[in-house]
Amino acid sequence: MSDTPLDGRLVLVTGASKGIGAATAKAFAAAGAHVVLTARDVRGLETIEDAIHDAGGQSTIAPVDLAESDGIARLASAIAGRWEKLDALVISAAYLPTLTPVTQIDGKQFSQAITVNVLATQALLANFDPLLKRADAGRVYGLTSSVGADPRAYWSAYGSTKAAFDNLLECYAAEVEKVSKVRVALIDPGATRTDMRAKAYPGEDPKTVKSPDVVANRLVELQINDFDGFHRERVEA
Repeated sequence: MSDTPLDGRLVLVTGASKGIGAATAKAFAAAGAHVVLTARDVRGLETIEDAIHDAGGQSTIAPVDLAESDGIARLASAIAGRWEKLDALVISAAYLPTLTPVTQIDGKQFSQAITVNVLATQALLANFDPLLKRADAGRVYGLTSSVGADPRAYWSAYGSTKAAFDNLLECYAAEVEKVSKVRVALIDPGATRTDMRAKAYPGEDPKTVKSPDVVANRLVELQINDFDGFHRERVEA
């Protein structure tokens, strides 16, 4: 197999300035794809882009705040103005509110979680659907969490948005399956060494959980080997 099996492919990764998103962007670039990196943190995006270019890969940074009402539409317009299709959309960006009982959820944080984890997901699917359908085999990867399917005490603010996230992606998968070649995968990364994980489990030794690279490499494997129909899996170490 070629060292760059994804040569000529275009991949958009949200949340690409750190964690799983950053690792995924670098992994797709290493496989030959041109990666569009988006997140709010411009400096973080520039760091990841430099790493990609230093390794001989190709990328473009597109700073966007997913919580902005027209940010995603502007991003889609900019990408459509430069490229004819989008081969893969990786939805990695997410917001974790403070873990708290249902009765003590902070309304502002909950609203932010709904905006980033749910409303932005719908906007990404709506705005990039045309470009995904123009690809030979457009693929959407949604990074989810087990707390969406299995409610857990104190995780309600985040878990409820992930339940909605899962529902949106599964519904979209069913809607496009028979009318296009677009396919959707819901990926639960499991325990992974990220800032979000550290926020949720401050006393945990980060060395005891897997690197984001493990999840990133699995996503690249899925893109290379492909899958037929809706796909869901949990990535284990």
